[in-house]
Amino acid sequence: MATPLEHDSRSSQFKNTSDAAVAGVKSIVESCLRSGTVKKLIYTASVTAASPMKEDGTGFKDSMDESCWTPFHLSFPYATELLTAYMSSKTLSEQEVLRYNGKLEVVSLACGLVGGDALVSTLPASIGVMVSQATMNKELYHTLRFLEELMGKIPLVHVEDVCEAHIFCTDKPSITGRFLVANAYLSSAEIGHYWERCNSGIATAKEYMETSGRKVEWGSTKLRDMGFEYKHDVSDILNDSLKCAREKAQP
Repeated sequence: MATPLEHDSRSSQFKNTSDAAVAGVKSIVESCLRSGTVKKLIYTASVTAASPMKEDGTGFKDSMDESCWTPFHLSFPYATELLTAYMSSKTLSEQEVLRYNGKLEVVSLACGLVGGDALVSTLPASIGVMVSQATMNKELYHTLRFLEELMGKIPLVHVEDVCEAHIFCTDKPSITGRFLVANAYLSSAEIGHYWERCNSGIATAKEYMETSGRKVEWGSTKLRDMGFEYKHDVSDILNDSLKCAREKAQP
């Protein structure tokens, strides 16, 4: 599920975080195979590995779905070394785990930006990114824009639907392959306008309301076609995220 975010070449046996992530996936899968008892492996992936950007980086495909894989060596605004390394490690590790399909029942759930509530005492980074326009946090807003530049728009999903999707795939017999997990696909400007329209007292500054004007559509239906139903719409995702941010705000 997790991927390494920091790397020190002086003390690590791996040359970068992508190598470490792929090695971690291999170790887990090979342990499952050696056990002789594990039949299904569910891998929590990220939609950052499913960019609909064309291979040559000249534009976007018409829609984003499970056939999309993030091209490497991309360069665009808001990309940082940390975010680019995360994108690469999630792409390579997901491709690696799916190679074992057939030896195991492998399910990869590539989740959108996760919102909702949290049991931990601090604000999860994904929720901080989602509400960054409302809180006017420039650093986290740049991460939101990175996601938009990478994926055309920003896939969103409620944490409770993420959990339910994992349970669904655990219980569903003979389900394998890659599934995108998201219930909304919005531009950052659309998210900003939602904060202003639906939450009194929030006035989003113009610098947090940039728009790309892209017309990429959400094309993934695989999980729904298998019978999964999302319980939380976009208003639940955003409202619960803002409520969580307010509750966990530091005094």
